[in-house]
Amino acid sequence: MKNPIIVMNFSNVYEKENFYKDQEFQWIDCKNISGTNCYCDEIAENELRKLMNPYSPYGIHFIDSGNYHYVSKLWVDKITEPFSLMLFDHHTDMQPPAFGNVLSCGSWVKDIMNHPCLNKVYLLGIDEKYIFSVLNLYKDKAVWFSERELENKKTLKWFKNLHKKEAIYISIDKDILSPETVKTNWDQGNVSLETLSNLLRIVLYNQRIIGMDICGECSDVLQNGRDTKLFLNHDKVNLFLLKEFLHMEHLYQIKESSGYNSR
Repeated sequence: MKNPIIVMNFSNVYEKENFYKDQEFQWIDCKNISGTNCYCDEIAENELRKLMNPYSPYGIHFIDSGNYHYVSKLWVDKITEPFSLMLFDHHTDMQPPAFGNVLSCGSWVKDIMNHPCLNKVYLLGIDEKYIFSVLNLYKDKAVWFSERELENKKTLKWFKNLHKKEAIYISIDKDILSPETVKTNWDQGNVSLETLSNLLRIVLYNQRIIGMDICGECSDVLQNGRDTKLFLNHDKVNLFLLKEFLHMEHLYQIKESSGYNSR
């Protein structure tokens, strides 16, 4: 059975976009839950888990701006089979929170390191200044490529040779992309959509994909009343990524109908 597209509404930014409206989708309204912006307190986390409870980690999930990237952990927590996380992001999201052990958008990858089913974390496109500050702590479980390395032919070859057929959960923060492509709430990289697309397609069509989530909307535009072109750019990128994922799902369905069990 095909999984519905999940759209998680924290900031109302998706009301300005149309990429999902011609598809079967499930709208999860999170905007009235307090304690969710950047940091997620215990009460908010419990509320989010209740809202997400009916849905599977399989499929594609849109989770609003990077302020809510920690929601990826809540999806990953649902996975009960061996898997690896593949993160496309300008940041490592492995920094300890500023206070306590609260779940945050900047620490959620660190928090999943003890997931009982996690094999590896692949961090792709991260800013070099973030690498050695945290990643040496996880060198046995993390593989990383900086933004500069994504343009390297050796990296492309590495992706093409990654044919382990391990189960992969993909998380994409659009702050990996250049500001000319989309503008996000956070400092961002300069990866082109073409480069992201080339790498993503290799993974989608050669690995067994559990699910994928996407964040990086620019919810600041709602407060600042900035140019609606920003919404259109995000809408186009979201639609592109959605189509790539749906095409991959379609190929899996063809394989399954031919007797190939992809999941």
